Amino acid sequence: MRFTKGHGTANDFVLLDDPDAQLALSDAAVAAICDRRRGVGADGILRVVRTAAVPGWDHLAADAEWFMDYRNADGGAVEMCGNGIRVFARYLADRGRTTSAEIPIATRDGVKIVRLRDGVDVTVDMGAPRDMELLPQDGVFVSMGNPHVVLFADDLALAPVHDAGRLIEQEWDGGTNVEFVHVTSKTSVEMRVWERGVGETLSCGTGACAAAVAAHLRGYAGREVDVTLPGGTLQVEWTADDTVLMTGPAVLVGDGELRPAWLALNDIRDDEETP
Repeated sequence: MRFTKGHGTANDFVLLDDPDAQLALSDAAVAAICDRRRGVGADGILRVVRTAAVPGWDHLAADAEWFMDYRNADGGAVEMCGNGIRVFARYLADRGRTTSAEIPIATRDGVKIVRLRDGVDVTVDMGAPRDMELLPQDGVFVSMGNPHVVLFADDLALAPVHDAGRLIEQEWDGGTNVEFVHVTSKTSVEMRVWERGVGETLSCGTGACAAAVAAHLRGYAGREVDVTLPGGTLQVEWTADDTVLMTGPAVLVGDGELRPAWLALNDIRDDEETP
């Protein structure tokens, strides 16, 4: 089974090319591939599949040829991944699956338009933020296709990312991502993130968008914000048209192959090698 490794601001992914939807991955199989000591290692898996071949989402095929089947490191399917979709778009262009600089990509949160800007940066139209709610103690809930609880902190080094992040994820119905944000100016914030199903990661694209929206809602920042995470910086604009544009790098690191014996050990079927 061939794979490609990529990342967006150090939020890393294993990409599996499965255009005809022949690969069935259990939650355990996803977790095995994402294991950083026993597998390839990643925050999640991006399965590259034609939208028409995905049951339940094939109605989007008229608007987007390709579907981003994103799974978190624990195997759970996720609605949207802002860093992942940029890497996904870079992969499509690199493999000759598209010749356009503007690519529609189907997700569990609908079709997103992604624009390749140069050899590194990619912009994605994330759509409008939804279900916004001001929470106690300066918190904000924002959905960017997936749920986020944004909390503001004076010192990110002292923020209880692991303890509070795990607690909030578990107590929120269906789980949630949790962002800890320090505002440095009207145009910049710093952030750490606890991702549901993964833990603390070096970056989260949808989380960066949620942080920018939350900072503006609280009056701490304008509509254009640089969001700096441990893995890098993303540019986020909440436009007057009520859509969120996010720009950041998308890097393909390398290609590899999972050995048949390891696949069999972890009960992962590679249909191309099945007699």
